[in-house]
Amino acid sequence: MTATALVLGGGGAVGLAWTVGMLAGLAEEGLDLSAADVTIGTSAGSVIGARLTSGVRAEEMYREELDGAPELDVTVTLRQTARFLWAALGSRDPRRSAQRLGRAALASRTVPESAVHDAVAVLLAGIRDWPSADLRLTAVDARSGDLATFDSASGIALPDAVAASCAVPVVWPPVSVAGGRWMDGGSRSTANVHLARGARRVIALTPIPKAVGPHPSATAQGAELAAGGALVAVLTPDRAARRAFGRNMLDQTRRTAAARAGRAQAASCADTVRAVWTP
Repeated sequence: MTATALVLGGGGAVGLAWTVGMLAGLAEEGLDLSAADVTIGTSAGSVIGARLTSGVRAEEMYREELDGAPELDVTVTLRQTARFLWAALGSRDPRRSAQRLGRAALASRTVPESAVHDAVAVLLAGIRDWPSADLRLTAVDARSGDLATFDSASGIALPDAVAASCAVPVVWPPVSVAGGRWMDGGSRSTANVHLARGARRVIALTPIPKAVGPHPSATAQGAELAAGGALVAVLTPDRAARRAFGRNMLDQTRRTAAARAGRAQAASCADTVRAVWTP
């Protein structure tokens, strides 16, 4: 059984900034979550997970958010939003909902796949190799709707795994890797907290608590792990953080405010995290 698991959920540029702020604030409280036995990253969380397990300190990532980290030019149109919602909400069955979303993603005319890889290269800031730490990154098969995880034993490059995990359906094309076409790991669950099953202590940072469609929330998944005997804390944005987010999680202008809100919130969460994380 694994001792500790850190789960990092998706949430676009804004959610990424909040998560970085939370990690930096918790580290300031003496809670360095980078020491987790296993780190599970979904979408934006895959970027943070890859950097954190590769030795980039949370404080360094936080300072980047405040000082102006490289911005990605990602625009979501009303038509794309409508198509996403139509696909995701078209079935009450989780797998069928993901399949509908996958079909919409495969049929959408978006940027070329190379643009996704270029964006991920910017986000990873030169990191290309899998870390020695146990890092697991999620993606959803755009054809079957099934969730999968990639790790150092999967036989694919780290940047390709991150690109697959970050491929927002309808906005970015599904990424071709490992003989399949893969879309955002948050398509069925924004954090995939359930993948931490087997860990005794679990901390999940989830900027978006629930995926669009008939899917379980991060809180519900955490409760299931707790029912199995694990110590679990699922942390979601507080009211101040939600105000800082605004309505568009890809809004680059909100990143600094979101990062600061995350760091401020960390202080109020420290005791909760300490009770779970400290043996």
